[in-house]
Amino acid sequence: MSKRKSDRSDGTPHKRAKSSHAGEQEEDVANLRPASHSVSGEVGIIEKISLKNFMCHALLGPFAFGDNVNFVVGNNGSGKSAVLTALIVALGGKAQATNRGSSLKGFVKEGESSADVSIALRNRGEDAFKPEVYGQTITVDVRISSEGLRTYKLKSRNGQIVSTKKEELVAILDHFNIQVDNPVSILTQEMSKHFLHSKSEEDKYKSLDELKRKYQEKEERYKSLSSIDTMNKKLEDLQHHMAWALVTELENEMKPVKDNIENDEKFTVKFDQKIEEWKAKVEEIELRYKQNQERLDQVSVQVDQLQPQCAQIKSQVQERRNDVKKAEAFVHRLKTNLRDLEKDKEQLTKRIDELKFSISQATAADSQKRMEKLRQLQGQLDAKTFTDSTLGQQIDQFQTAVATSKDELDKMRREEQDIQHSVSSKERNLRAMENSRNSHIRRFGENMPALLAAVDDAHHRRQFRRKPLGPLGFCICLKDPELAVAVESCLKSLMLAFCCDNHRDEALLQSLMSRYFKDKRPQIIVSEFTDKRYNVEERAVHHPEFPTVLQVLEIDDPVVSNCLIDMRGIETILLIKGKKEARRVMQSGHPPQNCREAFTKEGDQVYANRYYSSDVQRALYLSGDLEEEIRHLRVALENQQAHMHRYKQHIQEVEADIRNNSALLKTAYDNRKNVKDCCRRLLLEISELQNVEEPQSEDLRPLEDDLNEISEKLQDSKKDFEKANQDMAQQKRALEEAEKAYRQKMEIITNIAEEAEPIKEELSKNDQELEKCKHHRKHFEDKRKVHLSKIQELKHSLQQKEKEVKSAIVKATQICPERLEVKRTAKSLDSEISRLKGKISAHQEQQGDRDVIIREYQEAAQNYSTISRQVKCLKRFNELLYDIMCKRHAAYSVLRRYLSVRCKYYFNATLSQRGYKGRMTFDHGREALSISVQPGEKEEAVLNDMRSLSGGERSFSTVCFVLSLWAISDAPFRCLDEFDVFMDMVNRRLSMDMMLKLASSQRYRQFIFLTPQSMSSIPENNLIRILRLNDPDRTQTTLSFGQTQ
Repeated sequence: MSKRKSDRSDGTPHKRAKSSHAGEQEEDVANLRPASHSVSGEVGIIEKISLKNFMCHALLGPFAFGDNVNFVVGNNGSGKSAVLTALIVALGGKAQATNRGSSLKGFVKEGESSADVSIALRNRGEDAFKPEVYGQTITVDVRISSEGLRTYKLKSRNGQIVSTKKEELVAILDHFNIQVDNPVSILTQEMSKHFLHSKSEEDKYKSLDELKRKYQEKEERYKSLSSIDTMNKKLEDLQHHMAWALVTELENEMKPVKDNIENDEKFTVKFDQKIEEWKAKVEEIELRYKQNQERLDQVSVQVDQLQPQCAQIKSQVQERRNDVKKAEAFVHRLKTNLRDLEKDKEQLTKRIDELKFSISQATAADSQKRMEKLRQLQGQLDAKTFTDSTLGQQIDQFQTAVATSKDELDKMRREEQDIQHSVSSKERNLRAMENSRNSHIRRFGENMPALLAAVDDAHHRRQFRRKPLGPLGFCICLKDPELAVAVESCLKSLMLAFCCDNHRDEALLQSLMSRYFKDKRPQIIVSEFTDKRYNVEERAVHHPEFPTVLQVLEIDDPVVSNCLIDMRGIETILLIKGKKEARRVMQSGHPPQNCREAFTKEGDQVYANRYYSSDVQRALYLSGDLEEEIRHLRVALENQQAHMHRYKQHIQEVEADIRNNSALLKTAYDNRKNVKDCCRRLLLEISELQNVEEPQSEDLRPLEDDLNEISEKLQDSKKDFEKANQDMAQQKRALEEAEKAYRQKMEIITNIAEEAEPIKEELSKNDQELEKCKHHRKHFEDKRKVHLSKIQELKHSLQQKEKEVKSAIVKATQICPERLEVKRTAKSLDSEISRLKGKISAHQEQQGDRDVIIREYQEAAQNYSTISRQVKCLKRFNELLYDIMCKRHAAYSVLRRYLSVRCKYYFNATLSQRGYKGRMTFDHGREALSISVQPGEKEEAVLNDMRSLSGGERSFSTVCFVLSLWAISDAPFRCLDEFDVFMDMVNRRLSMDMMLKLASSQRYRQFIFLTPQSMSSIPENNLIRILRLNDPDRTQTTLSFGQTQ
């Protein structure tokens, strides 16, 4: 049904102070207000109608109908049905069609000689009927006499009579597509009550070709007159053919068996070739695997040999670094001492020169006092010199302590970063665990729920051919929670992998993953989906004590199990909880059959010739007790955080030591500076005193001795300084050589370790290829075994059939010694033998009059021949008609199917507004229409019969059916009489809304509804017109009729 247009001619809907029901109805009807560009019907619309002396009414009208929706309302007896009846009768309808009488004279008011009805039909636009004659309006005046005669006057717009013939009215009605006898156009009150269940579902049509049947019967009787001997001879001949036909059929059954055996034997060679090919591949891969394992063992031996050497060289580097630091401190002390000696020498030399210059100016008394002062100052200078030496030693100690603490601090900060990374990782895992309380999928990553939602959305939009499965760890469950770490260590990255059916789906999934995984994306495995699990009984491990990975997993989807079998070979991997047991089973003698590796509950990987320890502590994805895992993870995180806290405290202590030693070092520098300044002041005072006094030559001798001593010390200090510099350079060269040797060793170990990684990957790849090749070899061996078994069965079947053929030949030779070529089947021969025996028996039991049979046969043959000739003459004409009818029937079938579908759609759409369900079944072959309605509150079994519906339900169903017919029919106006008489308020409201919606979507058609309801809740506008009839006054001869304002 078309949607109601929402355009309105005015901005504010017309509101009335009515009940809530009325308000809702006004809101729905308000949509009927037309847009400025709406159009109305141009032909066939009823513009006005008037009645005189019709039925029990002396005068009704004239009154005008609107272009779209018209409600004729009034109580019983007010003349509503009279208007509808007059419309049918005036437009040529039969009296029986009105359900108001059986004759036209019954419509004349009692006591009057005639009744008059006048109807004005619109005649505009391009489809107008003879517009040059009638103009824009055709008026149909009908007079019905009391004798039941009906006369017509067809008038033009200006009132001129154009015709009085009914043929002209019929032409007008055909041109306007008006069918007054069709209940789809005009549905009266009585017809609406029985509309759905008054007709039978089918009409039977029968046709028999009596002439041909009689001829065949006469021919059979004539042929039955043949000699019984002939029939017996024919019977015997048929029996001979029957015997050899059985032999032929058995021989024909042997031919496909022989062909199958021959073809299958050819395929045996191909199976052998495939098996040998995969055997060669297995041997080649095993050889590569052995070579790679030997290379890996050699690399491991080299690393083990180099590790002690590397540790020894590292300790040597540390010792050389300490020696260099000590040498640098010693050189620094010597340099400082050398600088002090040079200053002392310079000052002493200057003092001696000054004393020599002023020796003549000093007195003996002053000289003695100055000498006493000089001795005191010299004693103070010696004490300060000793303090300076002590402070120099302290500075060296503090510098060494600060350098050592800084090295330790750098090392501790690197370890702190490692611990911080571990804490962050555990915090992320803890958040994922806690989030997985409500959503288990969050264990597989924070972005995994968003990725799965995107995959579901793309699948709903049919972008995937087959919806991808994953992550695979989310699709499996553990039977034994203790083996969670072992299974995760086995599957590794496959826990997060996805499986796609084809490469097109893989590309789409890759694009979706790029939105949520920027760095490392989950693995995507492309393998065609199948609903059948692999049969791995023969190649799987069967151990009496320990299960395989496949056995401890519960996998509902066969695609997931097949993928894990292909990618990891989980049927060949054992799970052994104890480490000792794992070593005993795998490395003591031969491992179990088909077993290539095993895992312990700690995640250690065990092969027949090697053992790899796992660094996985707890399961991330498959742990059974989530709260226990969260508790363990919290405890581990708290321990790690406590360790981190202790480590930070230790770092703070080391930093405090560095600060303290640095402060002491600074204090020592400051103190030494003060001592140096004091020494310079003392030397200056001594120099001044020496300059004032002019000592004797014997007084200058100690100063000269001191100068000589200082010179000797300066020479010794220079030699010591040069030697210390040489020793420091030698220590630095030794340190560089040690560091170089350490770096070389580390590079060698790193290179060897890097060489081991591709070897390990190659080993893993070889392992997978080996399992795959063994799987293919086993597959073809199994197929060859099944193939050979099938050949043996075929040969056995062939032997049985050969025995049956020999037995059949013996029996056939007894019946007919000479072999016959038979083209018919044994079944057809047996059927003909049975029929012939029955015929012979019947002929022998009863023999009719021969002459009568011959005469009747000749008459029937002559009649049949004559008719055949006539049929041949008509065949050419029939072929022409057949071509025409085929084209017309094809077009008619398309139109009929389209209208049927539209009718069903509108019927279900209108019923669904009340919560009903309906079924409309068209059987065009039987020309039958079956309708059933199921109200929402009743059982479907009760409603197979439409007569079981209540009055309101049947009325509502009738309205829905009529609306669906209106939607597929084309008529200028539709009339409906008291459609809601048996409806409750809900059904009436829904029915009214549906009819108004239909009217709104078909504004070029006219709708006339007759109802006893007031329709006060429906507002009037230029599309809806309500014509209210006053209650009838039985004393009046004329009913007053008017339009509400």
